[in-house]
Amino acid sequence: MTAIGKYKLRWLMLVLTLLAGGPALAGVTASLDRDQAAIGDTLQLTISADGNENINNIDLRPLLKDFEILRRSTSSSTRIINGQTTRTREVTLDISARREGTLRIPPLQVGNSRSNMLLVAIGPAVSLDAGAQSVLFEAEVDRSQVYVQGQVLLTLRIQQAINLDARSVTELKLDNAFVKQLEQKSFQRNIDGRPWLVHEIRYAIFPEQSGTLEIPAQTFSARESRPRRSLFDVGSNGKQVRLNTDALKINVLPRPDDYPAGDWLPAERLTIEETWSTPPEQLRAGESATRTIRISGEGLQGAQLPPILFPSTEGLKYYPDQPVISDNEVGTGLLGSRQDSAALVPTRAGTWEIPEIRIPWWDTQAETVRYAVLPARQITVATAPASAAAPISIDQPGSTPQAAKAVPSATGNLLWQIIAGVCAAGWLLTALLVRRPRGGGREERHEKKDHPGESQAFKQLLAACASDSAGHARSAFINWCTQALPQRQIVSIEDARAAVNDPELDQALAELDATLYRNGGGAWQGEQLTAIVKRLRKQLRQKGTESDRPLTLYPAT
Repeated sequence: MTAIGKYKLRWLMLVLTLLAGGPALAGVTASLDRDQAAIGDTLQLTISADGNENINNIDLRPLLKDFEILRRSTSSSTRIINGQTTRTREVTLDISARREGTLRIPPLQVGNSRSNMLLVAIGPAVSLDAGAQSVLFEAEVDRSQVYVQGQVLLTLRIQQAINLDARSVTELKLDNAFVKQLEQKSFQRNIDGRPWLVHEIRYAIFPEQSGTLEIPAQTFSARESRPRRSLFDVGSNGKQVRLNTDALKINVLPRPDDYPAGDWLPAERLTIEETWSTPPEQLRAGESATRTIRISGEGLQGAQLPPILFPSTEGLKYYPDQPVISDNEVGTGLLGSRQDSAALVPTRAGTWEIPEIRIPWWDTQAETVRYAVLPARQITVATAPASAAAPISIDQPGSTPQAAKAVPSATGNLLWQIIAGVCAAGWLLTALLVRRPRGGGREERHEKKDHPGESQAFKQLLAACASDSAGHARSAFINWCTQALPQRQIVSIEDARAAVNDPELDQALAELDATLYRNGGGAWQGEQLTAIVKRLRKQLRQKGTESDRPLTLYPAT
């Protein structure tokens, strides 16, 4: 099956699962360890039920049409969170397909509930030319050609017909590429009547510059496990196993010349969607609603996705929140997501046009430019009810933009004064306890540790600069500042620039934006920005060890 065929099959399976899942109840769920296998492979099917369902009474007869049940086990767990007790019971089945094709695991009945339907693609039986060997080690990639900053999947596969101890695989290290290890999978495979244990180690690789990316030979080592002949036999005399894969070469293509100016996004699929906390057609003047826009890219890291700008206009004010960036593993590798949210506050009644959002991306399957589009929409804001006609104060001169606030009553003022007093007292007490010297009057000092995610964000920023990708470098710089300065509200390049307050950086970012937004784009070199951010990061770490005050590189004067 071709790569494109596998890609289409996965999405077909997903759609069919969603459409045909039926009225499965939340109390019973089914899951598979993987969605592709071969005749003779073992799949692991897990049925989970809450404590109200008797999992032992599960009806497995519908499963037997296309699958053989090899092993069954049950387990239970109890969790207590905030005084609430949750009990879960599971049935785990090792199953093997009876035929090839896209097979259906039907909803299974547990009491009055049914599990969800699942689909799995079953291919022909695997044949091995192992000869006299009992252990095989191989490496394969899902493609031999990829665009810079696009995803390559590398699979290291260990197949063993004997028991092994002390297994180890060399650590994958690549120059000029970002590597993320994915979840490992193990399963059994029956080949010519002989059982084999298969262990797969997968990596998502993102080349950072065009040219040839070489994946060096990987080494697997283990020791044959022999049965103990006596109580005093430590079983350490097994034969040593050492195998190497072949080196692999990937042709890394540059960004196409006809790609539009902006962020370079080579993906298998990219989507954009929005949600509202309050339907926009129900908005009233002075009332706020949270607008959330989510971008998801299959074959991309979340840090590669561009930030969404919420431009305020007369009558409509946006107050952005911190973005949420994540990476999730799917069958085709990484699914990166970025979520930007903002409070939208209409200051008066009227009708406004919310502009279209159009994001270009490169379809790596079809080799063409596509656009993820969030259509423009018109919203009509009604007049606020008379009972809520308190004055609205937004963006008063000299104030920091905040969500709109109604003027409170005298009773409300008193309540908030009491709450504020209690909070201030609590804060003061906490500060005194934290700064209280310990250990014979000597104040303890601890070295500043990086914020979680900062190191990865910084590596991605350097990678974008190394590949001279202006769009990726811009979004990666914002993401790094967000991770490195978590106490600052950074959602745009302007926020990042203000937080750092470095003249040399301002000049470099101005040149970057000029490259991105001038007609026809242009060439950009990332060396200057690389040197600047390395210096700033060093200064940031030094300042972090000097005191416990909030981090800034160059506090604004």
